[in-house]
Amino acid sequence: MDVLVFSTSVKEPRQVSRVRTLLTKVPAIAQWNFDLDDCDNILRIVATGLSPQYIETLLQKAGIRCQELKY
Repeated sequence: MDVLVFSTSVKEPRQVSRVRTLLTKVPAIAQWNFDLDDCDNILRIVATGLSPQYIETLLQKAGIRCQELKY
């Protein structure tokens, strides 16, 4: 399992619901969560064999800024 960390433009619970709809359709994702208290509105994803670019593109097509953070 890999942990992917992203900075996003998600700031509100309704936006989290939109992302939930997208992420629950991806079988490779085991877990995900947001930290909206962080200044980067962090999205953490635990997944197997999933590229960060896939998540960035998926969210960006939905109008959500998403950029992988290196840690």
